[in-house]
Formats: sequence, C-alpha cells, structure tokens
Amino acid sequence: MPYSLTWSKGSGNAQSWGMAIAHIDDSQKVFGPANSAIPNSPYSYYINPLGIQSLIMSASEFGSSTVMTSDSLLEFSANIHLQPSAGSSSMLTMPVVQGMGFVTGRYTNLQPALQSSVFFRNVAAAGEPKPGIYKYRATLEDGKVWLIYAIPTTGGSPNFQLVSSTLLQGISNWYGDIQIAKLPDASLESIYDSAVGAYPTAGHIAGYAHGAAAQYSLSWSKGGAYSSNATLLMFALPHHVDSFDAITQAAITDLRLSTTTKGNATAVVADYWVLEEAELPTTLDFAPWRPGTSTENLVALSSAAISAIQSVAATEASQNMSAQTNLDSMYYSGKALSKFATLVYTMHDLAGQQDLAKSALLELESCFEVFSANQQEYPLVYDTDWKGMVSSASYVTGDSGVDFGNSYYNDHHFHYGYFLHAAAIIGYLDPTWLDAHKDYVNALARDVSNPSSLDQYFPVFRSFDWYHGHSWAKGLFESGDGKDEESSSEDAMFAYGLKMWGKTIGDASMEARGNLMLSVLARSLQSYFLMTSDNVNQPAGFIGNKVTGILFENKADHTTYFGTDFSYIQGIHMIPIMPFSTLTRTQQFVEEEWATYFADGAVRQASDITGGWKGIVYANLAIVNPTAAYNFFTQSDFDMSWIDGGATRTWYIALSAMLGGAS
Repeated sequence: MPYSLTWSKGSGNAQSWGMAIAHIDDSQKVFGPANSAIPNSPYSYYINPLGIQSLIMSASEFGSSTVMTSDSLLEFSANIHLQPSAGSSSMLTMPVVQGMGFVTGRYTNLQPALQSSVFFRNVAAAGEPKPGIYKYRATLEDGKVWLIYAIPTTGGSPNFQLVSSTLLQGISNWYGDIQIAKLPDASLESIYDSAVGAYPTAGHIAGYAHGAAAQYSLSWSKGGAYSSNATLLMFALPHHVDSFDAITQAAITDLRLSTTTKGNATAVVADYWVLEEAELPTTLDFAPWRPGTSTENLVALSSAAISAIQSVAATEASQNMSAQTNLDSMYYSGKALSKFATLVYTMHDLAGQQDLAKSALLELESCFEVFSANQQEYPLVYDTDWKGMVSSASYVTGDSGVDFGNSYYNDHHFHYGYFLHAAAIIGYLDPTWLDAHKDYVNALARDVSNPSSLDQYFPVFRSFDWYHGHSWAKGLFESGDGKDEESSSEDAMFAYGLKMWGKTIGDASMEARGNLMLSVLARSLQSYFLMTSDNVNQPAGFIGNKVTGILFENKADHTTYFGTDFSYIQGIHMIPIMPFSTLTRTQQFVEEEWATYFADGAVRQASDITGGWKGIVYANLAIVNPTAAYNFFTQSDFDMSWIDGGATRTWYIALSAMLGGAS
C-alpha cells in the first residue's frame, strides 16, 4: 500500500523481467454490474485492474534465466531479490515495506533498466535535490507523472538515456539505490525531495495499555545514504490518521494517493507513528454488554425472562454435546464448544441454574479434553516450515481445502478464537481445570497472535495485520487479488476470545492486547467493512451494499465463498452474535443494514429467511431493537431450525433481554 508490485516475468509491452510498479487511481477502478434489488442499486463489486506496468525496476542483465528469491519475511516487510541467474553475485534487492513512500531498489553490479509498458512520453533530468542524488521526472502516455531518484554508492550519475518508449537505461556495472514515487500533483514534489535517500527496511509494532486507554506505535528501521539525516515518508491509512496522537498528526502532509481497497492513503513524515485508543472495552465480559457500560448498567433479567431462559436452557443442555463437538473440523468443533460454553455460562451466572450448569460443565470439559489431548479425528501437528499448529486433515486426505484450509493456515483466527472463548468460560467456572489445559490453549493463541519475537516456535501476529487494522484469512493460498477476509465478526471473535482467556488465566498483558485489538478492529471494520451511508473510504457507488462481502487487498466483492443469498452475505459479518457485537457493529450501521435488507417489505425481509441464518439476523436485531428480538426468540411456536449450529436460543433470549428487550 499504496503501490502494487508484480514480478513481470517477460510480460507486458516492455517484455520485462523486472519488478513492475502500479498505482491505481480511483478513476481506474472497474465496477461490476449494479444490483437493482438493493436500494440505490450499488455495484456488486469493484476491482483494481491487474497487469498495468507503469514503471518497472529492472536491469539489462535480466531475462528468462532471472530468479526471484525472498528473505526476512516479517510482519510488515520482506526483502525481494532478483538475480540474472541463480548464484549470480549481481543483484537487485527491494525492501518491500507496508506503507512505503518510495519503491526502492538496491542495485549491485547491474546496468539499471527502468521500463514502462504504459510507454514513456518524456523523461527529463530534474537536478539534484540533495548532494549525490540524481532526479528524473518521467511522464507516461497515460499522463501520469513519476519521479525517479538515482543515488550512486560510488561514482557519478547513472546517466539514464531514453532508448525507446519502453526503456530508460543507465550505465553498466552500477552500484546504488533507485527510488520511485508517483506524483499526483506538481505542488507536492518537494515532499518527496525532502524524504528521498532514506527508506524503511522493516516495521515494528509496540504498545501499552493503562486502564481503558492505550497507545500503540508503528515504527521502522531505516536504510539509505541519507538514513541518518532524512525522516521517512510513509503512507497511513484512514483509520491510522483517525487515531494519531497530536505529534504524529503534526507530521501529516498534503500528499495523498488512493489505495486499492482502503480509501486514500496520507503521506506522513515520521520515523514512527503513535496511535491512541482511549476507550478500550475493559468492562466487556461474558455477559451481554454495550459500549460505555458495565453489566450492572444493563437491564436486569425479569422473572419472565429468567423463566423463559430456564425452560429453553434445560432442553438445550440435554443435547448430545459430544456428537456436536467431536467433529472432523476444527472450525465446527470450536463453534460448538463455544456455543455450549456460552450456554453453561448463561445458566450458571444469569439464569440461576447452577446445579444444571455444573453437570453440563462436566460434560463440556470432557468434550474439550478430546482436543487438548489431541484425540480428534484429525489431530493437530506442528509444522516446522511455517512454524504453526495445523490440522493434519490435508496431509491425510490430500485435499488442500478440507476444514477450510486449516492445514494451510487458512482461517486459523476464525477456528481457534472459538476454542479460546470456550476455554475462558470453562476456566472461569472451574479454575481447577486450568492447570492441565493452559498450555494447550496458550499454544492456539500463540499460533495466531504470538506477540513476541523471542518465541522461537511461532511468528509474530500471524493473522492480525497491525497496519491494516484487521486480520487476513488467506493462509498460504496464492491469489491474484492478494489476501482477503470475509467474516469480519469472527475476526473480532478471536480478539474477544484472546481477551477473555487472558482475563481467566490472569494474564493482564494478553487481556490488554485483546482489548486493544478489539478497539482497533472496531475502528477498521467501521472504516472499511461495515459501511454506513456516510462512509468516505469505499467508493460511493459501492457503500449501499452495507458490507464489503469479501474484502481483498485488490478488490471488494459483495458475495460469500458459499452462496449469494443476502442473509449469507450480511450474516457472515454478524456471526457469532456475542457481547462484543455491540462494539464492532454500531447502532447506526445495524439500523441502516436492517432497513436495506431485513425490514418488512425489504429485499430479504427477515420473516422470509429460513434456517439458522434467521436466528442470526434476529439476534443481530437485538442491538437496535431488543424487544422485537426478544419477542421473536420467546414466541411459543419457535422453530429450532432457526438456530444455527454455533448458537443457542438460550443465549439469544438472554442477550435480547439484557439489551432491553424484556420488561
């Protein structure tokens, strides 16, 4: 962000073997057909075109024998190397860092070749903004202007010559750095001139919380000839800018470039940013909750509500827990464990059914033991290559997609968040259970969100992207449109599970990390995934969909991986409806979404939905109309097919009642 890089591999008008750089303006985005079934007929998807090679960082020596390698794969960065052939001592190294202001290439004994498949209209030398830095201004045939800076390690100018409309060539055996940037407005050129000569080599995340307030920082290691006396130019996303502290705010410039799917990026002149979250959800617990409140401020359960809960809970607690939890899927097993844990909690703490809850808890502990003893059908294995705990299912079946690709690290935060939540409740209700199970549950937490580079067994924050402010769900699967995430609500479920597991085991740091992740998620989801009518980050013609559907790095598609029914597309951003749902899903958003899709007479009115999605949609309604939700779940002719496999009617009644639905 905001650039897109592609190894050309001989493609395009330039037939280059270098690294192609693209930057897509909003006017270049391509929109899918309008969906006339939805009010205001929003576009069904938008995508940033692939294959545009505005500038290509290459060398005359590159050709069909060129090899690409990488190293230093870290949470915000990677080093990419291009060599004329395997083992060559000549090399182009590109430190690729999220948010970098320039695309930088370090040349070692190569003849620089800057190419363009859009074609050069003209290239002009533009002086020396700093001693030893040679600047060129390139205008392409699409009218876009790019700045090129060459910084020799030894010797003089690279003496670039425009050989053809696709090739700008330097001198042989050159050593030095080349930095490239897109110039959206000539009046902003001095911002690049001041920052050139330094570039980020890696990013770092740090943070602390004190009570309900937290600060976290994004900082960068630097390289370059001017790294000691030039401040970095880095691009911030909208949710960053909204939470900058005063000092970082003062470093904002007027330079902005559109991003692929996250609105406009803002250039900031700073080697580190400090971001603030002033209202961590510290009072959020296992009970229904609203931001700015504690449980005591919510509606106390009336005798009628308790009676309704008790009769339903007794029935749901008699279900065969083992049959629902001991499955061939970590995802569905985790959902069921979390569901029964929520049921046991509701019975024990909210409905006064302690004796019934205790017997159900013993059964739940037995069900969890199957997994902590690794006795499920597809036990977890530790993968020494990517350093993580993965299902053995793909190894056994040969199917990369089994259990949603867990063996390939797909969806780990979705899967393991449910286990963390279930364990948090079990340990809360039975502290004696913790000693024998803490290591197993902590390992699941470490697989997804280990915070420490000192942990040699797991990477730092495998799933949660502290630059984008949310997780990615793609695992090791390649994709032309980059990584993606569909279920934003299950992303928040992991952070909630982490928070509550930390609280249960007395790990204040883990609990605080969960709180901070929830706050950052609420900000980023409301900026990019859950679109109210005043959203300014997604295209105006797309926000009528209300959710992005599947948000990729390069496109947004209002659909799901499993179907196109509107209850699925919207509902996958609801599940599970838990105490944190009121934090991530604002009342304004839920009201607008309900009116658009689910109200009487709307395109997918809730009364017509069948199956488990019906219960999900009505539980979500409790955020804004708890009385209607309570009446739905307590109706005498309730159909249990409306409750999906990851939820209980007991919890939905308690939730809607405590949010104000039962007098």
